[in-house]
Amino acid sequence: MKRHYFINDHLDELKHVQRDLLAAGLTPPQFHVLSEDEAALERLRLNPVEAVLQKDVVRGTERGAAIGLGLAAAVLLLAWATGLAASLGWMPPVFLAVVILGFCTWEGGLIGIGEEHADFRRFHNDLAAGRHVLLVDCDQDQAPALQRIVANYPGLEDAGSGSATPAPVIRFRDKWSRFLELAP
Repeated sequence: MKRHYFINDHLDELKHVQRDLLAAGLTPPQFHVLSEDEAALERLRLNPVEAVLQKDVVRGTERGAAIGLGLAAAVLLLAWATGLAASLGWMPPVFLAVVILGFCTWEGGLIGIGEEHADFRRFHNDLAAGRHVLLVDCDQDQAPALQRIVANYPGLEDAGSGSATPAPVIRFRDKWSRFLELAP
């Protein structure tokens, strides 16, 4: 899958684009609108980017886990090299390594909460100016339909492309939302 970005000045137009995307067979987990006007997104029933995904939580957590893994390995190596593990046993160094890994992972996630998502930083000025970003994740076979829809809306500015949410995640989210609709 590939993610396509489009910038637009009018949420009303994006409402029509969303309708056309649904009619073309794309599902709600495949497209989102990034905007600072959250109230208008809700009023127009546009599919917003979830608040947690607007932040760099996942990337921060991954970085924290990588640092924690390195530090945990260093603790275990130091315990082995100094003979501390032989005299005290492996339980205290392993416990310390697990605590360090958990703390670094947690701290990385907290740092990520305070950062704008890396993929959305380039749109910071557009969003601050009151513009809106449409994100569409589509397969190669859906790309022609997307291009036909985009051609009908001259107000949509192509803002490039990037990596998309993995297809299995989108399929799961689609099935999950259908399941929730059926639940009483």
